[in-house]
Amino acid sequence: MRFTLTYDGPLPGSKRNPRSQQAIREALHPQLVELWQHEPLRDRHDLLKPAGATEISVLVERSGQFYAALVHDNLHLTAELDVLLLRPESAAGPIVRGDIDNRLKTLLDALSAPAHVQQVPEGARPTSADDPLYTLLQDDRLITRVTVETDRLLAPVPENWNRVLLRVTVKARRLIWGNMDLGS
Repeated sequence: MRFTLTYDGPLPGSKRNPRSQQAIREALHPQLVELWQHEPLRDRHDLLKPAGATEISVLVERSGQFYAALVHDNLHLTAELDVLLLRPESAAGPIVRGDIDNRLKTLLDALSAPAHVQQVPEGARPTSADDPLYTLLQDDRLITRVTVETDRLLAPVPENWNRVLLRVTVKARRLIWGNMDLGS
């Protein structure tokens, strides 16, 4: 399965924090909700039920918050990412406001459900098993390949603004009944 996600906004490089990561998760949430309305996910809403209510679940719970992670160990799926990072400064010049590897760490962390309770920021939008926050990944260790290209964003935006185009390829690590229609 292949699809593209987009993000417009700040991408902190030096001071990563749970609030920044959560803001990116919330910005990507509507796109992931929309993805689940189309084939092959449209008929797979059984995966969004808590474990026990279904054979396989992609729900992740952290500190009472629920996340629906498409790429999940339970489905034996992995993700390959092609990232185009557009920023207002020249691609050939120095990166202002944090280096590129830390910006990417922020992005990759935000694509995942929080790994532990400390990564759930206070005041985060309340979620439940019936209304989870959709994420791409259960954990960023399920990423098997990342390519990154940077270029100048030719738009009047604040200095710390970024536009990210994220081409995602979901692959089955091991073929099981639950992932036959999901992995490439």
